[in-house]
Amino acid sequence: MDQQARLLSSQLVHKRRQVEVALTCGVLAWREIERSARRSCGFLNNGPKTASSHAVQVGEIVAVLKTKNADEDYAETGRSPKKAKHHSPLYPFAFTVSYIRRRRQHQWRCRDVTFHSANEGLCDQWIQVINEQLSLLTDRPKSLLVYINPCAGKQRGKRIYERKVAPLFSRACISADVIVTERVNHARDHLNTEANLDKYDGIVCVGGDGMFSEILHGLVTRIQTDNGVDQNQQDVKLLPCGLRIGIIPAGSTDCICFATVGTNDPVTSALHVIVDSQPMDVCSVHHDDVFLRYSVSLLGYGFYGDVLTDSQKKRYLGPARYDLSGVKTFLSHNYYEGTISFLLAENNIGDPRDKLQCRSGCHVCQHKPSSKDVQWEMSQETSDKDGRVGWSVIRGKFIAINAASMSCACPRSPKGLSPSAHLADGTTDLILVRKCSRLDFLRHLVRHTNKEDQFDHSFVEVHRVRRFCFQPQRHEVVSLEDPIESPKKTGFRPVCSAQTTCDYGTSCSSWNCDGEILPRAAIQVSVHCQLIRLFARGIEQQPPCLLEDQCTLAALEPSRRRSVD
Repeated sequence: MDQQARLLSSQLVHKRRQVEVALTCGVLAWREIERSARRSCGFLNNGPKTASSHAVQVGEIVAVLKTKNADEDYAETGRSPKKAKHHSPLYPFAFTVSYIRRRRQHQWRCRDVTFHSANEGLCDQWIQVINEQLSLLTDRPKSLLVYINPCAGKQRGKRIYERKVAPLFSRACISADVIVTERVNHARDHLNTEANLDKYDGIVCVGGDGMFSEILHGLVTRIQTDNGVDQNQQDVKLLPCGLRIGIIPAGSTDCICFATVGTNDPVTSALHVIVDSQPMDVCSVHHDDVFLRYSVSLLGYGFYGDVLTDSQKKRYLGPARYDLSGVKTFLSHNYYEGTISFLLAENNIGDPRDKLQCRSGCHVCQHKPSSKDVQWEMSQETSDKDGRVGWSVIRGKFIAINAASMSCACPRSPKGLSPSAHLADGTTDLILVRKCSRLDFLRHLVRHTNKEDQFDHSFVEVHRVRRFCFQPQRHEVVSLEDPIESPKKTGFRPVCSAQTTCDYGTSCSSWNCDGEILPRAAIQVSVHCQLIRLFARGIEQQPPCLLEDQCTLAALEPSRRRSVD
């Protein structure tokens, strides 16, 4: 009943129509007063015959501000006064509530509703009470550090931020320190050494998945370094990051936005930053006792590694380079031999083929392993080559080995590489595509674009794992000098595409780690459950229908009866 208790209720004016407005702890609702009631109050009968109702969750209110009249606006700006669209001299005082409104395809927009009153004190009271409720939402950021990659995607990052994102942050009273990056890993290095993290509630990057990876590495490394945690140790328990991370899409693929928000729309992502956040898993990748990189989306060996390796030489083509390299790699039809070992997530809720997609409020991600489960998993975490129990080992020839820590959805693959992968369950979905004909592999790729089960092939298997290791058949020798730097410095040789001249049984591919090439093929991967928090609510299954919410009806109904009587 506390949730349904009205904090404030008044008769106000909206678009020249009298409305009942009510506020509870969870909902702001307003409903137009019926025609008979409006006549008694002297209103013109211009509205529809049926009263309309609206409701907004308090958690989705961006801001509430006092609305300036034309004379005040002219005094401050010097612009010619314009008559307000719905201004009435009988109701000169007003306040505006900015809130989130949903559109199709998971897009959000910021919409305004303005309420007028003849009483200035009443408007001030509404502003005060709503702001008091917003102040109780302690997860909302107040200060952000923003990095803008001016070269991402179509080089529109700075313009996107200034025109679409900054006004929303300003409206939500969020202060932002903005840094435009000048080189590769500028943001990572700044977070590692110079940034005063105590000043901020979160870090936001404007760019693509590569820029997000920079922020991730800089922040996670800084936290571990400050607390004396050695990232080179494979079995070390990493400390979670207190600061949240957000991404405003401005890149070529924006896979992370598609998998966490459902769209690559900058306005939608900015509104997610303002109102919500959720935990996210992070994979650490090692080669023996050397830390290589962190990953949050895709680790791909074979096909996706070859596509990335080839595309690096065609960056001048922009996003089209992935299409060209993808066709070339498919026609090459390379396969690679190696051994994959993995620790199954047997006590985890869910399965890679259960068709249970990760959505906002996902109960799989909310489930945390018990202390008994954790102790059991720790007892299994010993190297298979040392005779560890509980590890599965598969040797063979593979066209692709993929580890998806999220669905990896994108516009061309709406369901992603693993449609049922979860963001924060402490696992990754290991997908093994064995050597097969070119036609069979094409069938597998095509299923990424439709609703069919892409794992329903004899040459494809998928496992939900907590850790895995891969050892190629041939031992490769590659420099490990700064493995997080640009792949051009690794000296890794692209795989030959001439099938008649290559020995694929002994050749090595490259690992595609969130769009970056790893300098080693032999790797060990561990999943760190909920290591970071992402500024995102998650993909909504369907928009909430507040008009049927009992809190909304309870807020409006008593006031409505009183006004009619």
